[in-house]
Amino acid sequence: MKSENPLQIFVDESPEVQKAYAGFIQSLIELKGLDAKTKQLIYIGMKMVTDDERAVRMHVPMAKNAGATRDEVKATVLLGLSVIGLKAASKFLPIVLECYDR
Repeated sequence: MKSENPLQIFVDESPEVQKAYAGFIQSLIELKGLDAKTKQLIYIGMKMVTDDERAVRMHVPMAKNAGATRDEVKATVLLGLSVIGLKAASKFLPIVLECYDR
């Protein structure tokens, strides 16, 4: 199998499961109670905890587009110090700030 976007492989190999998953994600996006910016900041924090660098890189611009400031995104990362330790500052802070500043 040629190297390509792993999510495209998901679409190509299991379109019915991917469609159901996309519907599930859409239902989360539409949840009431949290605005889009807050949801994206939470996603950044959760994805840091699971060490999902790709998802962190994806959610930073989404947070920015939803109105998150650089300070809000930085605070989200620094809150991770209490959960994942110095990895929050040493790994994710540079990634998040670089993504935000693009």
